[in-house]
Amino acid sequence: MPSPTTEPATAEPAEGRRVSLVTLGCARNEVDSEELAGRLAAGGWELAADPEDSDVVVVNTCGFVESAKKDSVDTLLAAADTGRKVVAVGCMAERYGHELADSLPEADAVLGFDHYAELSDRLDDVVAGRKLASHTPSDRRKLLPISPVQRPAASEAVEVPGHAQHGWGPRVLRTRLDTSPVAALKIASGCDRRCSFCAIPSFRGSFVSRRPDEIVAEAQWLAENGAKELFLVSENSTSYGKDFGRDGASALERLLPRLAEVEGIDRVRVSYLQPAETRPQLVKAIATTPGVADYFDLSFQHSSEQVLRRMRRFGSTDSFLALTEQIREYAPEAGIRTNVIVGFPGETEHDLAELERFLTGARLDAVGVFGYSDEDGTEAETFEGKLDPQEVAARVTRISALVEELTAQRAEDRIGTFVDVLVERAAGNSADSADGIDGTDPDSIDADSAVGRAAHQAPEVDGECVILEEEPVLRPGDLVRCEVVESAGVDLVVRPVAGAGR
Repeated sequence: MPSPTTEPATAEPAEGRRVSLVTLGCARNEVDSEELAGRLAAGGWELAADPEDSDVVVVNTCGFVESAKKDSVDTLLAAADTGRKVVAVGCMAERYGHELADSLPEADAVLGFDHYAELSDRLDDVVAGRKLASHTPSDRRKLLPISPVQRPAASEAVEVPGHAQHGWGPRVLRTRLDTSPVAALKIASGCDRRCSFCAIPSFRGSFVSRRPDEIVAEAQWLAENGAKELFLVSENSTSYGKDFGRDGASALERLLPRLAEVEGIDRVRVSYLQPAETRPQLVKAIATTPGVADYFDLSFQHSSEQVLRRMRRFGSTDSFLALTEQIREYAPEAGIRTNVIVGFPGETEHDLAELERFLTGARLDAVGVFGYSDEDGTEAETFEGKLDPQEVAARVTRISALVEELTAQRAEDRIGTFVDVLVERAAGNSADSADGIDGTDPDSIDADSAVGRAAHQAPEVDGECVILEEEPVLRPGDLVRCEVVESAGVDLVVRPVAGAGR
């Protein structure tokens, strides 16, 4: 298949048409921002890295949990303090629309997903001082058919962020906003699950997959634009292909080797797997396909059957432990990470002990621990049995302490093993390097060492590798074989193997 190429913008940037994008939240939002950047560049806007150098600041907000919403509001206010025009887009804007606009007059516009296709024109309106009607939220699950197999065709008429470039060629509506060797690649959007604590499906919509050829073409373009690792993102990657009909059940297993074979790509990483949907064939594909990281981002959330049922999820401590053992039968050094929610309505001491039993037995590499809080419009908001916030906080502290101990032990167990590290920051960049990693003797590590990530470490969330290097100097994008010589919390200290390729 011919690789797509980027065409020049349709117009020269005019005065008053400089825009900067600020992205909050998850890697899915990062993809959406790069799509918006591509649209704006095609519309003649000049992209500015610094909000101070722009005419309009577009803030791609996160609306997942209360702390993320607060960060979004604070970022919008900070953008307004620059004196530039400010536009809110993204999940919080989509979820709250005119309510956000009414409470935040500092924002010049609050636009939803349906404005993305015409964002260039809408920013022209903002610069010209024309008043825009704020987005009116709706349940986006109602925009696509109930039957998954009817959605791919129907989605052509629906604005689904990250799905704008049907066919992916010859014009690419995406512009990379950084030079990282790791690039997120969206394989699907939306979610059909009805977890009682989660509002995401209501504003992200029903699950719809992107076509494999389209994904591979975008992967080729990312490789041509500096990507060495592809980070596959969606709301639920285990559902990928469910809307393709009869051949959809193994769609992800067939897609992974194609992506791993893209010229210039060293590693493919899958994120957000739903444990109850993780098929043995998918486990085998991720664990054994050359070029695919043996990394499992599994959204367990809890392990008590009682709590999981109230969450409208499935599983148990024993079934989850069986899954982790199945993974390690294929790849003993595989990385496994998860998030858990404690303090869910009705959670008992026995439930918490079950979660502790699971965490102790699973030997996970990274665990995010979150205390339950009500989310607007969710089923759990109506549940009885709410715990006192102080009790929730105490349980977060208790589980976090256990997790810190267990994940540090898991990292220590890797000492003496060998890992392939993708360099993300070169030596000498002390402002961004991992100086002062928790627990590390400052005399044992040069704070200006190169920093990267092994196969079991995803960007942002799972720790990193500090590389004790000599010559030649490592550069971002190098993939180097290393021996683990020390650990500090979830971080590793590694030394390149003599003669290993770069």
